[in-house]
Amino acid sequence: MPITVSATTYNNYVDGRWAPSASGETFENRNPANTDDLIGLFQKSTRKDVEAAIDAASRAYQHWRLVPAPKRAELLFRAAQILVERKEQLARDMTREMGKVLSETRGDVQEAIDMTFYMAGEGRRMFGQTVPSELRNKFAMSVRQPLGVCSIVTPWNFPMAIPSWKIMPALVCGNTVVFKPASQTPLSALNFVKVLEDAGIPKGVVNFVTGDGRQVGNPLSTHEAVRVISFTGSTDVGRIVNEAAAPTFKKVHLEMGGKNVIMIMDDANLELAVDGCLWGGFGTTGQRCTAASRVVVHEKVYKAFVEQFVARAKALVVGDGLKEETEMGPSNSESQLQTVMDYVRIGKGEGATLACGGNRLDKGTLAKGFFHEPTIFTAVDPRMRIAREEIFGPVVSVIPCRSLEEAITIGNDVEYGLSASVYTQDINQAFTAMRDLYTGIFYVNAPTIGAEVHLPFGGTKNTGNGHREAGSAALDVFSEWKSIYIDFSGKLQRAQIDVEHV
Repeated sequence: MPITVSATTYNNYVDGRWAPSASGETFENRNPANTDDLIGLFQKSTRKDVEAAIDAASRAYQHWRLVPAPKRAELLFRAAQILVERKEQLARDMTREMGKVLSETRGDVQEAIDMTFYMAGEGRRMFGQTVPSELRNKFAMSVRQPLGVCSIVTPWNFPMAIPSWKIMPALVCGNTVVFKPASQTPLSALNFVKVLEDAGIPKGVVNFVTGDGRQVGNPLSTHEAVRVISFTGSTDVGRIVNEAAAPTFKKVHLEMGGKNVIMIMDDANLELAVDGCLWGGFGTTGQRCTAASRVVVHEKVYKAFVEQFVARAKALVVGDGLKEETEMGPSNSESQLQTVMDYVRIGKGEGATLACGGNRLDKGTLAKGFFHEPTIFTAVDPRMRIAREEIFGPVVSVIPCRSLEEAITIGNDVEYGLSASVYTQDINQAFTAMRDLYTGIFYVNAPTIGAEVHLPFGGTKNTGNGHREAGSAALDVFSEWKSIYIDFSGKLQRAQIDVEHV
């Protein structure tokens, strides 16, 4: 007799109400470690749902923008406290729907906590400038002002941290939000919105709509009432978002792909470097925009490094992220796993040496998930596709070099510029590398992942379009400057004309 499985149906959140989509349709959310595990049903939203959310956000903006920033910040502080209280359950839900190991999902929630507390502090620290005027009896200053409705579109790999990077600065600046999460991780996004609701965010200030990119993402990019769109995802989709937003001159913030490099010099602490490359390459199953998918190693230590790196990668325990012993979880979906497998075939065809891995894991307890072995290619030429294109999976290319200068050239010779790293004991080499790598983030004796919320996060070239998340730099995405001049002279004073000579 067949077993009937009942799944929870989750709704959109629009204008302070949880309600189904106008379409009446839903989509499934399943565990990538075990596709028999149906997490829930989520709304397959339409343009009508998006327009209702944008309309609610537009109405709420008229009130929210006038709430004093310190008061807006108090609600964020309350949300951070709730995140702390719910951290363990939020992390477990995230591992179940996204796949990465529990220690990493705890870190994901912690990053949301850190960002929320940080942005709560910005409510009393949203500094402008006061400057002396060139004229007598005149006062000059600048202030930040909000922009209006913000579209927030986030990926599945950090389903709570990345929304916090965007939504919290948007709110503290006085904007309202329509939030579309990735369809692979709607539960974590919904949990985040529920925290904001429970913290007391007024109705319409935060709205949440699930669905695919065509039905939901397109109107979020084109609707005339939207003034800001903040998107994290692939470079190809980011280009589409940018083009869609251009006719209405929206402010567009893009965080896109990466092909990040770790450079290991001949004086490096090899054990430390191997630790960093394992974490950088296989943390989150390589599904990070900051993943270290290229390792450039000085020829003098190349053989020793490869031996240690391959041995350690082979020993990694792959499995369900909720199990304590698991060190690497599944790919997020069948399509993502197929991309990984395609690139393994490409690497073999290009003539790289498959040092370990290269296979799907589909036996025993792994049979119903999207698992792949940690995979390392050696003897990789920097012109190969596996060394140039973002794979977003547990595949690392190891490239030999003869000098720091050659390593830097290889590091820069890709279309992306997000993160880079050097392992060396030579301070001169370290400073040369941090100066000459054209990336938005750089590490010394650490892998390419590990950003902290109080510094700007973002990349150069095809990784981004110049804006930054995190730190006070995030406020620049979600606010505009207004310069204010107050003349108390009681007469007409013409700047640059009536300047008196000393």
